[in-house]
Amino acid sequence: MQATVVIPCFDEEARLDPEALRTLAETDGLRLILVDDGSADGTLAVLERLAEDTEAIGVIALPENVGKAEAVRHGLRAAIAGGAELVGYYDADLSTPPSELLRLLETLDSRPELEVVMAARVALLGRRIERRAHRHYLGRVFATAASLSLALPVYDTQCGAKVLRVTPTLRAALVEPFRSRWAFDVELLSRLLYPDPDTAPVTRDAVVEVPLRVWEDKAGSKLGILGMTTTTFELVGITRATRARRRRHGGRR
Repeated sequence: MQATVVIPCFDEEARLDPEALRTLAETDGLRLILVDDGSADGTLAVLERLAEDTEAIGVIALPENVGKAEAVRHGLRAAIAGGAELVGYYDADLSTPPSELLRLLETLDSRPELEVVMAARVALLGRRIERRAHRHYLGRVFATAASLSLALPVYDTQCGAKVLRVTPTLRAALVEPFRSRWAFDVELLSRLLYPDPDTAPVTRDAVVEVPLRVWEDKAGSKLGILGMTTTTFELVGITRATRARRRRHGGRR
């Protein structure tokens, strides 16, 4: 497995766990790209120290804040240019434990028919999914709307742990900047499922969700109530673009 995981960081100095990131980067075949999204605190200094200490960690410093979507896109393009076979992105607060991220990568690596593996926060018996009630219910409403937008029965588009196989379709999906700042997960799926007609689409069978065993809602999230409202408006635009893409594909799916 040659995998690179992108971790976008914006004013994360107080929330970063350098030791956990260092340990994760020691995984055989795994590299981390930490993208500083124009942080105003000491985040970049922390990331640069990590890169100095650990060969498998690289840092991209963006000169100004461009938002999570573009930070992730920059990181993924750099990972692909570096020769990664599998790529992914992962929240800096480690709300999804590193062991769960590695399970996603193992799933993708062991099943060559898959192109996208996404973490899903499903509160089942025997699992520890700790999420504030208002975020859970707002998330369910958003997920339902996203599912209708994509014509895909997806449960959780917004969990910050996803891994993807590097293909020409993924490369094409990352060429243009994302229009959305927060709902880019849905926008990326739309680009993969309904690409330009001369690009092979990702099929529904090549996308799977893996229920997490553990997930913790960490304090200090940048996505508050206002951000969730903005994300909903972004989804409207994504839905329109997706419908146009589907029409170009003859309305398939």
